[in-house]
Order: sequence, then structure tokens, then C-alpha cells
Amino acid sequence: MPATRIWLKNPLAVFTANTLDARGGLVLEGERIVELLGVGQHPARPCDHVFDAREHVLLPGLINTHHHFYQTLTRAWAPVVNQPLFPWLQTLYPVWARLTPEKLALASKVALTELLLSGCTTAADHHYLFPDGLENAIDIQVQCVRELGMRAMLTRGSMSLGEADGGLPPQQTVQQGEVILADSQRLIQTYHERGDGAQIQIALAPCSPFSVTPQIMSDSAELAEQLDVRLHTHLAETLDEEAFCLQRFGLRTVDYLDSVGWLGPRTWLAHGIHFNPQEIARLGTAKTGISHCPSSNMRLASGICPTLELLASGATIGLGVDGSASNDASNMILETRQALYLQRLRYGAEKITPELVLGWATRGSASLLGRTDIGELAVGKQADLALFKLDELRFSGSHDPIAALLLCGADRADRVMIGGKWRVIDGQVEGLDLKGLIADHRQAAHALINGL
Repeated sequence: MPATRIWLKNPLAVFTANTLDARGGLVLEGERIVELLGVGQHPARPCDHVFDAREHVLLPGLINTHHHFYQTLTRAWAPVVNQPLFPWLQTLYPVWARLTPEKLALASKVALTELLLSGCTTAADHHYLFPDGLENAIDIQVQCVRELGMRAMLTRGSMSLGEADGGLPPQQTVQQGEVILADSQRLIQTYHERGDGAQIQIALAPCSPFSVTPQIMSDSAELAEQLDVRLHTHLAETLDEEAFCLQRFGLRTVDYLDSVGWLGPRTWLAHGIHFNPQEIARLGTAKTGISHCPSSNMRLASGICPTLELLASGATIGLGVDGSASNDASNMILETRQALYLQRLRYGAEKITPELVLGWATRGSASLLGRTDIGELAVGKQADLALFKLDELRFSGSHDPIAALLLCGADRADRVMIGGKWRVIDGQVEGLDLKGLIADHRQAAHALINGL
């Protein structure tokens, strides 16, 4: 049976994340884009359905490259509201150690739903907490992603350096290296999909220099090379982290990364703030990517990622919402807005345009995850799309539709398509009891904080 052809006709505006013209819309066939149409052009062949997009701004599906789904349970918790990273973590670790499979499932579903409603079609998560009873955390997340019909890069995170050995996390949250590696291999073999249209992918993600041993970093790099998967970690987020690396390893962060075999194109790093010019040059030469997390960096007062210097060096920039206890939201279009404003503080208004940061949220983010089938509108790419309306009060009086998305503060997509299937229609996730999810999630959040 031939695939269904759909014409998304004459959008109000379109951002392709490349130089192609799609002002006349897109033609989709099955899960892929098969035609881009200029003004006044019509599809080469008849279409089964025509969607009138004249009220919609059309974007490639946004791609989130760094998150911690479980943290939706600890948003805006009073004891950490005014803390920087290290004390913030030390206060929260004992709470997070009480995670259960049921609570993680609810937290993940909330995070994914919030992302989806904001126009995000592919989400990366960094899960590194595996206390007793939560050994199958990634398996739980896989099910949540499949339920919502999204794509995900789920990372098998790890912590192996506990307080007793000079690390930051409490002992009940760390695992032995052989356990970490065995589970990493199991997850890759069970779930990792390759090629265009992949729904679930797995990467290896030791948490940070202050929570894992150099051995697990090196072993993870070797396993990633052997099984051809990507590597992810936090790096150069704060000056406290830099001081920790100097004191414990006698190395700055990038030197440490290099010493454990991580400086290369397989790696993308969360935050990447505190680099000197020589380190930026090395990252660019190695084609190592950076996930810029502006809201989290502002919330924890960590600093501002040097995006333009990194780009000039050859590194790739994508965007991440980061954990919902340091953001405290999971909204990709608002994160893109925040990137626009934070980066303008560093580089000026002329250099940081809406189109530049939308490129980071789409094509740049896709590159961080090693994907070429998503992140832009072009023939042969997956039909992952986000459509926004500008009919709310906040947009009244706006003129440039692309700029208005960010400048006027769009926060919710009207429609979202993934692989040619509508997942959000009229601002609602198809088939989801949102009120029920919120009620269950709120109860779980209360129970987690109170040790119930």
C-alpha cells in the first residue's frame, strides 16, 4: 500500500535550518519529507491530504540534548532555590536516592510531555541514578518514550566515586564499574537503533569529574568505540568543578577529558562554560560538541557558554533544557529564547539572531546526537515538525513571525508531527490524560520529598 502523501500548504512562515526555500510548504510521504515547495509551487503528484498551514509558523522538530527527567519531581524545592551547583547537589542527592520505578516513570512522562508540547520531537536524557530497586531505570524511560511516540537518546549514566572516596554523591547512589559496564552493554544490545528514523538510541554517560573515577571514564570510552555509540558527560560547568579536577587529578577539565580518551567527535558535553582559548581550540579540532543549557546556567549562576568562540574553533553547539530542578522547566522553545538573550549579553544583539539559536535547537542539536536524518527541513529527512500559531495576545502587533516566536515568548506548539504522525493536535497530546498525569506526578513529588 503506497504511503500517504500530505501537503502542508503555504505556512505563515517557515524556518528550514538551511538555505532551502519552503515558503510554499512541504510534501510528506509516509515518515519522510519528499518535496519542498517555493511560493506558488504545487506538489509534483496529487496528495491524499492538504493541511492549510497559513496560520502556522513551521519549524523542524526541536531537539533537546541534555536533561534529567527524574528532576521534575524536585522543581522549585525551597532548600535549594538559592544554592549554587555543589551544595545544590549535596542537598538533593539524598532525596533523589529515594527514587522508585513508579516515580521515575511519572517524572519521565511529565518531562517528555512538557518537551513535546513545546515543539520538541527528540529528547536526550542523562540518567545516572541507580539506587537499589532502580536498576532498570533506562528500560522504564524507553517505555515512556514509546508511549508518547517521540524519539530519544537515552544515556546510561553512572556515578562511581562516592563521598567515602572523595567524590560528591552519597555512597547509596554509586555503583561498581563492572555493574555499570555490564548494564551499559545490555542496554545498547537491547534498545539501540541505528540508521535513519531511529526512535531509541543509547549513549554512555559517566556523570561528571566529581562523581566518577577516571577508570569508568576510560572504560566507557573503550566500550563506546567498540559498540559505536556516543559519549556524554558534564564538563566545565563551574569553577568548583575546575578546582576539583586540579586538586584531584592535577589537570584542568579538558586535559582530564583528554587523559581518559574522551576528546573526540563521539563526545558531546553538557554546559562547557569555563574553557580558556587553548582549550576551545582543542575542542574544535577534536570536533567535540557542547550542549548549551542557558536556563540552568543562569539559575545556578554558573556562567555563560562561549558559543561563538567554540563555533569558530570547529565545535558544534546544540541546546539542552537541563534538569527540571535547575531550570525548572522542560520547554525547548522557551530554552531557545533564553539562549538568544543570554548569548546577546555576551556577544551583542547583532551577532546572536533568532535564526542562529533556532539553528542550535534543531540542526546543531541533531549533530550533537550524531544524527543527519532530523533537525532540518529537506528532502529525505524525517517528517519531524513543530507548528506554532501566533494568535495569542502576546503576539498581537508582531510582524516578523520567526522572530516573534522567541521575542514574544512562544511556549506551546499548536501541532507536532514525528515521523509523519501527528502527536500534538490543537495544543494537546493525542490520547493523554494530562490532568490525571499532573495529579499522579504531584503526589509522587510530595512523597519523594517527604520520604514516603
